[in-house]
Amino acid sequence: MASSLLSRQLTRSLRPNLHLAAPGCRYVSKTAAKPVSEFEYDAPSMKTPVPGPKSKELTRQLGEIQNVGAVNFFCNYEESRGNYLVDADGNRMLDLYTQISSVPIGYNHPALMKAVTNPIHLSAFVNRPALGILPPENFPEKLVESLLSIAPTGMTRVQTMACGSCSNENAYKAMFIWYKNKERGTNSPSADEVSSCMINQGPGCPDLSILSFMGGFHGRTLGCLATTHSKVIHKLDIPSFDWPIASFPRLQYPLEEFVRENAQEEARCLEEVEDLIVKWRQKGKPVAGIVVEPIQAEGGDNHASPDFFIKLRNIARKHGCAFHVDEVQTGGGTTGKFWAHEHWGTDDPADIVSFSKKMLTGGYYHKDELVPDKGYRIFNTWMGDPSKNVFLTEVLNVIRRENLLDEVTRSGKVLLQGLYELQAQYPHILSRARGQGTFCAVDARDDVTRDNLLLKTRDKGVLLGGCGDRSIRFRPALVFKEYHAHQFLNIFNDVLSEYK
Repeated sequence: MASSLLSRQLTRSLRPNLHLAAPGCRYVSKTAAKPVSEFEYDAPSMKTPVPGPKSKELTRQLGEIQNVGAVNFFCNYEESRGNYLVDADGNRMLDLYTQISSVPIGYNHPALMKAVTNPIHLSAFVNRPALGILPPENFPEKLVESLLSIAPTGMTRVQTMACGSCSNENAYKAMFIWYKNKERGTNSPSADEVSSCMINQGPGCPDLSILSFMGGFHGRTLGCLATTHSKVIHKLDIPSFDWPIASFPRLQYPLEEFVRENAQEEARCLEEVEDLIVKWRQKGKPVAGIVVEPIQAEGGDNHASPDFFIKLRNIARKHGCAFHVDEVQTGGGTTGKFWAHEHWGTDDPADIVSFSKKMLTGGYYHKDELVPDKGYRIFNTWMGDPSKNVFLTEVLNVIRRENLLDEVTRSGKVLLQGLYELQAQYPHILSRARGQGTFCAVDARDDVTRDNLLLKTRDKGVLLGGCGDRSIRFRPALVFKEYHAHQFLNIFNDVLSEYK
């Protein structure tokens, strides 16, 4: 089936190209030259509004089985390829959202299709082992060639997991275990600790805490939700922990015009972090770790300077807290570097770095001192999936072979420059364009306008996402080129020119 799909894709690529012909005022920038692609469509092609009739009927059917309140539309993944997502009604959209930022090199990339059909990989796809107790004999080798080949600075250990939430959840556990062993001076708990933990009491279940930031998103499991502060819908009705929440800098744009104000804002937030650490220690709930995103994604694409993160890292070290950098959405190359924290320019960025999404598997890198002291302390049945390491190895080969991080930097500059121009052209609609690589965002004047723009742009053939209170976020694949950026900007300009 996989080989026949690849064959059909290559056949389709030989058909005459379709050309974009959207009406209205055009975006001013010249369209970049577009090379011939072996596996990608030429442009969006819309047949119905989205969702179309088939998607609506499928939504009705699924609604009889499970909740469909979040379903946008149904997709035809077999027909999707490259930067283009095809829905169940045959609408073809330029996808700048990519499954909530989780598609690394586009849909049905030939390198991944080839990996599926390679006989030497069949066992990895057919058999999913319980990695914590019965890993396959080639597992160390596969980790070295995939995850460890792009490990953050100073880290030689990685713990695989299945998704972003369980990656962070177990990273929190690792920080708590590390903190208590450091406090005891030994990894041997007392008899009182052993007995009390079984009834959810101290000292075995200690009152430790994780410091997080307002606007942060780290997952939807119970521990992660205690550090997630992006949307009410995630947290409502769910019990949580009494853990400290610090303000994240709210920078003013353009950055070069607000240097003094932004520096003062970051200093205020750092001072608040230290105050909270002291306050929670006095409350008898010491901060075992600090968790932060290099760019707050779900919470509204909120940025801070490298100086802020370096000073935050130093505060964690000063107070004996583990420092956890959550790269679930920012990792994998979308900012122009493989890890967003590389932009900080420090050789000791973190104690733990978690990942998922574009990495295709979940997990976290960590310093040696955070290795669990016993088996089964950081554990679940699967602890990842070896087949995802096969795919990740191929993704990394494509990134290196095609210099995709350089491509991200180039296309990101075109995208961000276009957003600057559009917000200047439509200041009553757009503001605060910002980004790093293709990890970009722009604010609409309010949430209603933002949501309407997303729908109108989707009906013209471009899929975007929202975040925060009123932001539009851009999360294209790493194969997003300059001409894709121009294609989007032309369509978005048409939408804006028609918007009142």
